Amino acid sequence: MPEAKRMRFSLRPLGHDDIPQVEEVEKSAFPTLWPLTSFERELKNHLACYLIAWEPLQEGIVLPPRPPRRHTWLQQLAGRWGLEAPRPEPLHPPKQRVVGYVGVWFMTDEAHIVSLGTQEEYRRQGIGELLLISSIELAYLHRSRLVTLEVRASNAAAQVLYVKYGFARAGVRRRYYTDNREDAVIMSTPPIDTPEYRAHFVGLVLEHQTRWGACERILQPAASS
Repeated sequence: MPEAKRMRFSLRPLGHDDIPQVEEVEKSAFPTLWPLTSFERELKNHLACYLIAWEPLQEGIVLPPRPPRRHTWLQQLAGRWGLEAPRPEPLHPPKQRVVGYVGVWFMTDEAHIVSLGTQEEYRRQGIGELLLISSIELAYLHRSRLVTLEVRASNAAAQVLYVKYGFARAGVRRRYYTDNREDAVIMSTPPIDTPEYRAHFVGLVLEHQTRWGACERILQPAASS
C-alpha cells in the first residue's frame, strides 16, 4: 500500500522565539501595514491565539539571527551609574523556517480572524488555506458559533477562498485600512455547529489533504505540569 502523501509544512502555536521570523512574514504579506503587530503583546492576550506554519530547515541552511537591539534608556542609565543592567538572552539560529501565520481572537461566541498571511515565496502551496482550516478548527475547540474576518475590498483572491469555506459578506467598514483608506469587507460564516456546515467543512479539509498532503497540526500549547 503506498504511503499517504504528506505536506512538508506543519502548524503549531506561536512561541516567543518565533517572533523575529513571524515579523518578517507579516512584512512580506502586508508590506504597507501600519502599525505592525506587537506579537509580544499578543502572546500575553488571553483572548488571542496565533498559529504558525513552519518547515524544518534543510541541512546546511541557517537563518540569520535577529539583530541585537539598541540599549534602552534604562540600560544606558545603569551603565552611567556603574550598575549592571539585565543582559538580553543569547540569540540562537532557528531550526525551523516560519512561512505563514494566523491570529484569532475569541470574543463571546465569535472567533475573529485578525490576520492571516504567508511569506511571498511560499504562496500557492496550500498554506493560506491550511491556516484558514486551522482557524476554523480553533473555533470548534473554543465552542465558537461563528467565524468572522475583514478583508480588503480589492483582495478578490482571498474573498474567493473565504466564500469557499462558507463566509458571506456581512457589511463594509469604510476607509478601514490606514495605508490607503481602502474599505474592508466584513465576512462571516453561518453557524459552524450545524451538521450541514460540519459536513461541508470536513469535505473541504479532505479535499485539501488530497491535493497537498496530510499535515501535523498542533492547535494548543501543551498543558503545563
